[in-house]
Amino acid sequence: QVQLVESGGGLVQPGGSLRLSCAASESIFSLYAMGWYRQAPGEQRELVAGITPGGTTNYPDSVKGRFTISRDNAKLTAYLQMNSLKFEDTAVYYCNARSKIPGPNYDMDYWGKGTLVTVSS
Repeated sequence: QVQLVESGGGLVQPGGSLRLSCAASESIFSLYAMGWYRQAPGEQRELVAGITPGGTTNYPDSVKGRFTISRDNAKLTAYLQMNSLKFEDTAVYYCNARSKIPGPNYDMDYWGKGTLVTVSS
């Protein structure tokens, strides 16, 4: 069972920056694809950034060029650097780990409890 703990959320003004962190309990963290999702009130959860075990990243157009996902396998941590934040980025941000370990748990998802990001002036 992978446990994920997010941190770094908070209140920021439009145009500002935040860096979210996701600390994982799993020692073979490098074999998990990591992702950041967000959910605004009344909205569905959506992917904002993903990174494969090999380091390939993907972003939706809404955050491309503003958000950067990275991972430090030695520290068992994934990051989301968010720049040029907008009002519409306000949401609870969740860390996701998807197992890429061959076997019965392949593609199993694990979630953190989320961290709130509020963009407001």
